[in-house]
Amino acid sequence: MNGLVLSIPAPALVVLTAIGYSVATFGMKSAAMGGVSWWMALCLGGFALALAAEVSLLRRSDLPIVYISIIAAETLMVLGYGFWIGEGLTLKQGIGAALVMAGLVAVTV
Repeated sequence: MNGLVLSIPAPALVVLTAIGYSVATFGMKSAAMGGVSWWMALCLGGFALALAAEVSLLRRSDLPIVYISIIAAETLMVLGYGFWIGEGLTLKQGIGAALVMAGLVAVTV
């Protein structure tokens, strides 16, 4: 598996890592809402995907760039999930989130 992960381009690994963390977040939210018993498998599967992709990324890139990129992608995915389940942001929270994302972009460019 590790050889396969190493051959994936870095931007795709950022997305895979964010997807892994997002899937784990979905599993945790399902558990918190009294969801079905497969939430644990979602959490473990998500964290396993994130672990494999992030370790591969860290072999190629510096930690600050990897971390900021993953946080930005994961934040967008989790916010999308929140809107999907009806837990959107207020205007004030949305502006704050936009400022944080702008800050992430500013320090990575």
